[in-house]
Amino acid sequence: MKDFNIQNIMETIEMIKVHHLDIRTVTLALSLRDCASEDIKKTGTKIYDKILRHAGNLAKYAEDLENEFSIPIINKRIAITPVSIVAESCTNPDYVYLAQMLDKAAEEVGIDFIGGYSALIEKGCTKGDEKFIESIPEALATTKRVCSSLNLATSKAGINMLGVLKTANVIKKAAELTAEADGLGAAKFVCFCNSVTDNPFMAGAYCGVNEPEAALNVGVSGPGVVRWAIENMPKTADLGEVANTIKKTAFKITTTGELIGRRLAKRLDIPFGVIDLSLAPTPAEGDSVAGIFEAMGLEAAGAHGTTAALAMLNDAVKKGGIMASSYVGGLSGAFIPVSEDAGMIKAARNGVLTIDKLEAMTSVCSVGLDMIAIPGNTPVETIAGIIADEMAIGMINKKTTAVRIIPVPGKTVGEEAKFGGLLGEAPIMKVNKLDSSVFVNRLGRIPAPLHSLNN
Repeated sequence: MKDFNIQNIMETIEMIKVHHLDIRTVTLALSLRDCASEDIKKTGTKIYDKILRHAGNLAKYAEDLENEFSIPIINKRIAITPVSIVAESCTNPDYVYLAQMLDKAAEEVGIDFIGGYSALIEKGCTKGDEKFIESIPEALATTKRVCSSLNLATSKAGINMLGVLKTANVIKKAAELTAEADGLGAAKFVCFCNSVTDNPFMAGAYCGVNEPEAALNVGVSGPGVVRWAIENMPKTADLGEVANTIKKTAFKITTTGELIGRRLAKRLDIPFGVIDLSLAPTPAEGDSVAGIFEAMGLEAAGAHGTTAALAMLNDAVKKGGIMASSYVGGLSGAFIPVSEDAGMIKAARNGVLTIDKLEAMTSVCSVGLDMIAIPGNTPVETIAGIIADEMAIGMINKKTTAVRIIPVPGKTVGEEAKFGGLLGEAPIMKVNKLDSSVFVNRLGRIPAPLHSLNN
């Protein structure tokens, strides 16, 4: 991409000043396949050295571009090859030690999060995977910047129900080990169906084995800008016109994001990867995906029509982005994290946005059930059932879905969980109390649907 429309860039600067447009993240994807060895300490040292070698200037160069273009870059991140793969050949595996080395390296280079404390277990676990999964709660509890993920299902492989149950236990224990922070450990963990190898967003970012040695992926956001654009339209504008306005806005946002991404990649002397155009909200007023629904004409997120509005929004964002860049990737669309969106928080507090409604919305959004706080005494089997439902939506619809849910220790419906920063705060939401235990304890693998045989 050689040419940029300067007028569009200048219009976008206005969006930045007033309507919360930002580069949500610049994420260095880094392969650690060459760091594998038989000794865990040697592997840890090689990983630490490689991160410092490749990411030493990431934060500085990003800050230089912020100042040069007056465009906020909210997070600087690293995504690495799944640790379960890198460390599997070690004869003395101590995965928590590796997590702590990752955290130390992330602090040294000044980045906000490092993702890739991950495993891909949609068809089952190796012995190394099993040991790795057991380490996740402690790893998240003893580090600040490390994020973890598990891929439990794909449209080709089906759903690994043993993995689902193991994951529910991971979530529960990670929350319990960080009870003093309202279960923050679970907020740094996500499980997927059809995970994406070039996703720049946490907690699910990792560098897939099919990715290059290093690449710079960019995540752009701007729900406030989209809301503003819709609010400036006549109230009589039909939904086709609204969709077209969203596309035009997404085009401008994408152009700006790719400009910054390519400049940063060039300074780091690595290839530009993808731009992920995801409308990722923050707890700040005016920076809400739920606010877009209100601008479209819904009283609040959760009203009948919300799923249709989200489907149109997601589609229009992708269409606008793909016209602006040949390298749109990651997740791209709209996120609906409850604790990170002021409008979602309000709707959940008022009881008009429920987990059941959120589940329906995940059939058309970018990811899934995201940053949802539930009672700390929720049974592991109920959490597993929630995960299984979400994995099924992704598997059948051939899309990425995810669950990032926090059973907040010691708290129940009506109370609040506070996570801080971009993670925000959330009301504890009601969970269906019907028993799922016999179903989830059948284990095995839910077979892939017929459309998986499309080769």
